[in-house]
Amino acid sequence: MNKLLTTLLFSSILISTLFSTSYGQNQNCSAFAFRNNQIFATCNALPLLNSVLHWSYHPDNHTVDLAYRHGGVPNTDWVAWGLNIDGTRMVGSQCLVAFRNSSGEIHAYTSPVSSYSTQLAEGALSFNVPRIGAEYSNNEFIIFATLELPAGRTSFNQAWQNGAVSGQALTAHAQSGDNMRSFGSVDFANGELGGGGSSVTSRQRRRNVHGVLNAVSWGVLMPMGAVFARYLKVFKAANPAWFYIHVACQTSAYIVGVAGWGTGLKLGSDSTGIEFTTHRNIGITLFCLGTLQVFALLLRPKPDHKYRLYWNIYHHAVGYAVISLSIANVFEGFDALNGQKNWKRAYTGVIIAIGAIAVLLEAFTWFIVIKRKKTDSNKHTQNGTNGTVNPYGNGTHQQA
Repeated sequence: MNKLLTTLLFSSILISTLFSTSYGQNQNCSAFAFRNNQIFATCNALPLLNSVLHWSYHPDNHTVDLAYRHGGVPNTDWVAWGLNIDGTRMVGSQCLVAFRNSSGEIHAYTSPVSSYSTQLAEGALSFNVPRIGAEYSNNEFIIFATLELPAGRTSFNQAWQNGAVSGQALTAHAQSGDNMRSFGSVDFANGELGGGGSSVTSRQRRRNVHGVLNAVSWGVLMPMGAVFARYLKVFKAANPAWFYIHVACQTSAYIVGVAGWGTGLKLGSDSTGIEFTTHRNIGITLFCLGTLQVFALLLRPKPDHKYRLYWNIYHHAVGYAVISLSIANVFEGFDALNGQKNWKRAYTGVIIAIGAIAVLLEAFTWFIVIKRKKTDSNKHTQNGTNGTVNPYGNGTHQQA
């Protein structure tokens, strides 16, 4: 009996908690008080970019009155929300845009998006917008509008964004993180949101694979291979094992790196209008230098060859250049991903660890080399002393 009462009590508390949480979330949305005292029948928090959509749908004339709220942005930003009638993302969106102009006033207007290089120029939409206005307060833009929806539909794909304003020019929004996932669907009749938003797209998965492949290959295996080559060969017992370890690391890094480079090319071709010029150029340079290193291995002269010195200079110079560019480009990639801060911190920790190990090994190997030289010098001196001819013949001193 006691166990039954306990179970019922726990269930009641759980149901009450869930109900109060859900009710609280709805209240946070629907209880928002607009300064013009406007009331909307439906509201939903959009999954990303601190945005909320309020609306009232009028089936008799197929129009919708809406308010789009975008919080947590300075008044030097622009915000936009739009419907994409035939597509799913940015291109094709029919947008409502707001920003603070040079006169200090909040300017709201419509802008059709026809390409990724858009600057959100003012223009008419594919459907009529009889009313549009906007305001800004408490780090939040609010766009008010009335839309005459396309006939025969109440469900549409939507997208929302924000970016910086430079002078009177609206600059591109961030090309990564939540800004690349701020899309979904809205049904004005039943009040439901769906799709896009928080889900991981195939393009994101390819970007993650691209990042992992390149971070592991160019960013970790390459530096490790150099550490093995520089410090293990000092130990006589590690010869020739250090060479095979070095070759294995660098060859694996190159093969995995080429796979990562290929995914990068595919991402670039699939992302028209989205460019990371520095990251791309460094990646192309790395591929070329890495390929040269692989072919140089096949042309490596023997240790006693007269050109071996020049080959060593080339090999070391290109190798250290590749490692430096690799690490720099991995961080460029993390900046492009924007929002993968945990990955960036983890990789930073790995590089710091490899650097610390390299510093310790540098000091230790110098100690061994100096000690070995002293030992060899002492042996040479002793051998010279033992081999000296005694001018006194029988080893006794003659006195004058």
